Amino acid sequence: MFALFFGLGTVLIAQGSFAAAPQPGIEEIVVTGEFRSNLLDSLPSSVSVATARQIAQLQAQQLEQVLALMPNVNYASGASRGRYLQIRGIGETGQFVEPLNSSVGLIVDHVDFSGIGTISTLYDVRQIEVFRGPQGTLYGANALAGLVNVTTNDPSNLPQAGLTLTAGDYGAGSLGGYVSGTVLDTLAGRLAVQQYRSDGYVHNDYLNRDDTNNFDELTVRGKLRWQPGDETTVDLAGGFIDVDNGYDAFSLDNKRDTISDQPGKDTQKSRYGSVVTTLSQPENFKVETILARADSDIEYGYDEDWTYVDFDPNGYSSTDLYLRDWTTSSVEIRLISNERGRLFGDSTDWVVGMYGLQQDMDLRRVYTFREPDFTSGFRIDRVALFGQTETGFAEGTNFTLGWRVERHEADYDDVDGGAFSPSDNLWGGRVALEQLIGIDTMLYASVSRGYKSGGFNTDGTLDADLRQFDPETLYNTEFGLKGRWRDDTIVGRLAVFYMARDDMQVSTSQIRVRADGSSEFVEYIGNASQGDNYGIEAELHIQPTPRVELVGTLGVLASQYNNFVNGTGQQLDGRQQAQAPSYQFFGSGRYTFPNGWYLSAAVEGKDAFYFSDSNGFQSEPYQLVQLNIGLQRERWGVMAWVRNVFDEDYTVRGYVFGNDPRIDYEPRGYTQLGEPRRLGVTVDWRL
Repeated sequence: MFALFFGLGTVLIAQGSFAAAPQPGIEEIVVTGEFRSNLLDSLPSSVSVATARQIAQLQAQQLEQVLALMPNVNYASGASRGRYLQIRGIGETGQFVEPLNSSVGLIVDHVDFSGIGTISTLYDVRQIEVFRGPQGTLYGANALAGLVNVTTNDPSNLPQAGLTLTAGDYGAGSLGGYVSGTVLDTLAGRLAVQQYRSDGYVHNDYLNRDDTNNFDELTVRGKLRWQPGDETTVDLAGGFIDVDNGYDAFSLDNKRDTISDQPGKDTQKSRYGSVVTTLSQPENFKVETILARADSDIEYGYDEDWTYVDFDPNGYSSTDLYLRDWTTSSVEIRLISNERGRLFGDSTDWVVGMYGLQQDMDLRRVYTFREPDFTSGFRIDRVALFGQTETGFAEGTNFTLGWRVERHEADYDDVDGGAFSPSDNLWGGRVALEQLIGIDTMLYASVSRGYKSGGFNTDGTLDADLRQFDPETLYNTEFGLKGRWRDDTIVGRLAVFYMARDDMQVSTSQIRVRADGSSEFVEYIGNASQGDNYGIEAELHIQPTPRVELVGTLGVLASQYNNFVNGTGQQLDGRQQAQAPSYQFFGSGRYTFPNGWYLSAAVEGKDAFYFSDSNGFQSEPYQLVQLNIGLQRERWGVMAWVRNVFDEDYTVRGYVFGNDPRIDYEPRGYTQLGEPRRLGVTVDWRL
């Protein structure tokens, strides 16, 4: 495995073009998710970036399809897409009822979509930044484990346009296009639209259909940049994401052949926008304001019995549907020092700011075994103050100090008379020391504190002592090395970390048996005493010649619970945490011929991991291979691709409960399979 890992690298191509002409030296990447834009290899923290070229090379339509590039990043499906993210083994695995306090933040063009990753279609995305470890200074309560920052392409000053057409098996096809350029002397704009469709990878034997687990995803994104003067910039971003996917993913025999008579759905219509205003007129600092809002209508439902009415005389028939109206509004004001505003003898840059967020979530659950429908209203208010300083003590030595204090309030009520109004005062921060060794190597050490608000469980069948849970805190200690060597033909990053979790919030479950013998799956959150997560993250990018490019990433993770008993009474002290594989790797390599043809191969792999903290059900280790061959000209290109070359079965979600009447509803493991082998061709044209 490790020979393969070090022997492969990645194919890097531009969004809307498969392979730019080979250039000597590896391009530097600018990270935008911090308070200031910084070069990736100068940040004293573990950060990975997937560029537009990598997204296009992997033929990635959704965020889940590029996460293999990121060491120690995992996801859980349980729907049509990987909606729930985990970083270093920490993150949610699902949501049935409110609330969901995310451990991993998800930001798209400054708009908060934490907990609803279905939004993350990737057409016209410039880059995806993954910050590993608690972001207590940068973002706060929703970034205990880390933050994913998705940035789309900005408007260009010169006219640009392009079209991309993809066709593949399983009825897959997409058509996308973009235009960009100046509208007026002071105004530039960009518009991108893509429609993606696929039948999915399931055959419903009962309905004799191939499209009950289909994908139907429309992406519309737009940006405007207005510069009325030298001191003022206004950036507007907005979009409409219409996901109308099916959800028919589980079978009693854990196969891709289902027999449900009422297939489910996984739909989301999100309208979002942000306005970023930058005023550079103050003598010593600039003022940056960020206003953002998203309104999402989400419908998630499934055939609970996974069968048809007459499948078994002793069986049952049930559907479960969750309808959410999810609105998020936020405002942030930052004062960011410039060169004239540095403190302490011109040695210290600084940032101070305020942040406010309001979320409203209205839920209606339509369930066969529930009359009338369950309804609830849930509101979150967050207010925070934050600041950060960056001080240069000596040649090549820098010290970062960040802090954040936050007031978190929630208000919940439901049709059953349930009512909760918890509030928490929370704080987090970071100290980091970095030292430049020569001109090409940087060492750093950091300690950070993250936090996550407490909450409550709202399922009506839970006992009173399981209703509420406390806030969680996390301390992260990290040592790292970053460097660019041999005229920028070798780039490496290495991080070693230890994370101590206190009052860790753990998602567990109970199985309640109904009067008819069938089982109800009840998921809830509780506090374990403590947990430990530690490991290594490595990234290596090599370009020995302008025509050869190699990249590899490796994540090694160890995790355990301390003094935790799950919902079924099992003692999990010392056991590996859920969704925390002990290793993950990615590698690929590309060779570009002088005539414009190129070949590439990529491999990703993941160790086994527990699906849940409620039982001992695990995934199987797997490795997936992708092959591409293509031709790139100045204004057009064509690429033939194969994903999952060896058609390996692998799982993206797993549950344990009783759902099969043929075995008297005895609890057993059920899995959702990832995509099989896929073939396709993509044609690209640009102005």
